[in-house]
Amino acid sequence: MRRLFVFFTCFGLLAFGPAMDAQAHALEPGYLEITETEPGAYRIFWRKPDVQQQPMAIDVRLPSGCGDTHPPAPYFDGAAWVSNWHTRCAGGMAGATLEIPGLEDTRTDVLVRVQLLDTPATSVRLTPTETTFVVPAETTRLSVLLTYAELGTEHILEGFDHLLFVFALLFLVRDVWRLVGAITAFTVAHSITLALASLGALHVPGPPVEAVIALSIVFLAVEIAKRDTVAPRLSERWPWIVSFTFGLLHGLGFAGALSEIGLPQGDIFVALLGFNIGVEVGQLLFVAAVVMVGWALKRLPLRSFQRVFRDGAARNIMVSYAIGAIASYWLVQRVIGFWA
Repeated sequence: MRRLFVFFTCFGLLAFGPAMDAQAHALEPGYLEITETEPGAYRIFWRKPDVQQQPMAIDVRLPSGCGDTHPPAPYFDGAAWVSNWHTRCAGGMAGATLEIPGLEDTRTDVLVRVQLLDTPATSVRLTPTETTFVVPAETTRLSVLLTYAELGTEHILEGFDHLLFVFALLFLVRDVWRLVGAITAFTVAHSITLALASLGALHVPGPPVEAVIALSIVFLAVEIAKRDTVAPRLSERWPWIVSFTFGLLHGLGFAGALSEIGLPQGDIFVALLGFNIGVEVGQLLFVAAVVMVGWALKRLPLRSFQRVFRDGAARNIMVSYAIGAIASYWLVQRVIGFWA
């Protein structure tokens, strides 16, 4: 019965693997940057996500007092669809309303950054339920911090590969303090490479990084299957070494997503701090959810579940097969993508 359960578990996970891979990272958000170059004059940069080699059906609507309220036709820059133009707005943009028509019909967000003369930049995230933004006359760095923290939380909660790595750590490391050390090491490591890559000090191509991230999950799946309570393996005795090493790679994955979003030039460090905080908040929320679900499953009045949770070896094998099946699918798909 155990083998049958493992078989169907892996079959289901492989069947849903392609769908999950499509969302291994959240759909990249749009990005609108408005910079006031002189009183009443603005430089506009507008970047729309690519959807099946076509620009996403969203638009920019500037205040009615502006000369060019809509962007020119976009061009493809290899990752998204970009428009650049200049406009003048009678009375300026402070207190005026920006709108992203069509955003309400999507599942993505748009990050808006407005830099007015003699004031700190304003950053805000627009969503399908909030498609308009009133440009404030004054702003603070707190708004940048909160905006990027929200983006970081959203990214980690929709990044299935990063979450699967954390999930595997929860099963591999059973000692609470070792687990805390492993997650802390993972946090420190991805913060280092995220900062270095975002600041331009480290350049690594995205596809190999994504493939090795999948490989890191395969490695943890194998370690879970070979877990031995009598003679613990190195990954169990010193899990922080494993999590720190692979955390460096995951940080490069975060940096790839952040580069698509963009960083406010005047508040780079604030934005990086906010994004890191958001990632950690999302990570803690995920860990708390897994712990609660595990607690609930142990108390289900079903003998089959109770037997699985009592038999640690059987539980480890099933979890290992499930994690390994998904990660192996991602690994093969991402390696094949090198030549696609």
